[in-house]
Amino acid sequence: MGERVLVSVVMITYGHEKYIRQAIEGVLMQEGDFDLELVIANDCSPDNTDAVVQDVLSHHSNAHWIRYVRHEKNIGMMPNFIFALQQAKGNYIALCDGDDYWTDPYKLQKQVDFLETNPDYVLCFHKVKILKPKGELVEDFITKVPENYEAQETFARLGNYIHTPSVVYRNILRKFPEEFEMSPIGDYFLYMMLAEHGKFKYMDEEMAVYRFGVGIHSVNSQIKMAKANFKLFTLLLSYFNNPKINHILLDRQLNALDNFEHLVRSEYQEAFVSHHVFFKALQSLKHPSKFWRKIKNKFN
Repeated sequence: MGERVLVSVVMITYGHEKYIRQAIEGVLMQEGDFDLELVIANDCSPDNTDAVVQDVLSHHSNAHWIRYVRHEKNIGMMPNFIFALQQAKGNYIALCDGDDYWTDPYKLQKQVDFLETNPDYVLCFHKVKILKPKGELVEDFITKVPENYEAQETFARLGNYIHTPSVVYRNILRKFPEEFEMSPIGDYFLYMMLAEHGKFKYMDEEMAVYRFGVGIHSVNSQIKMAKANFKLFTLLLSYFNNPKINHILLDRQLNALDNFEHLVRSEYQEAFVSHHVFFKALQSLKHPSKFWRKIKNKFN
């Protein structure tokens, strides 16, 4: 290892007592010709996450790589994420949430080597395995990396095909916009901002495991996700000032709105929903109005 921190690994955690040790150990096993640090931000977990982290700090031979913060009160996912990112000292930032883990001890070395020799690339990601709730480790069935995946336009149109524990990127975002702070989904917004500064590189090597959550296909959780997507694309539209990208984001915002309405209609009786004031507001968004024309004028 060298004398300076080249890579900062950012790990946010909340309620991960069952998984956090494996996540930390996947980072601390990394081999490389550079110094790294592991920034762990615990958002006041109500379980024994803190005790597990403290045990690693007390007994692991590479515990000196860790900078650990446990917030005294819960501040929320995005504030905790932004806090952790702002602590990173390295030229590169790697991401790994407290419930995912790395499997290749040379993962960081491979990704850093590529970015060091390819300055036109801003982010490097790779293939992952998926761990199902019952412990079955399978091929990735969640995302598919498309052709022309390097371009921001592709990423805007197709959505997030990047798994968080696979990411290493250049630490070039020194300040974060208000829209990012308000976003219900942090990783996609982050990658969209990074795509303004360079291309993405995909490595076809499985070097991490993404833990697939329980119950994400329930109707209620789908409604929450559809609502979050609508808010996400609204905030992205507010942030970006690129006509080509904004046209794509506008289409995705409308699709998210349609999906949200469809899911709620399927959950509640049609008679109740059709007269609900909220759905009248949704319908108004999908028809010409001064408000909607004002938004569209931004992209023309």
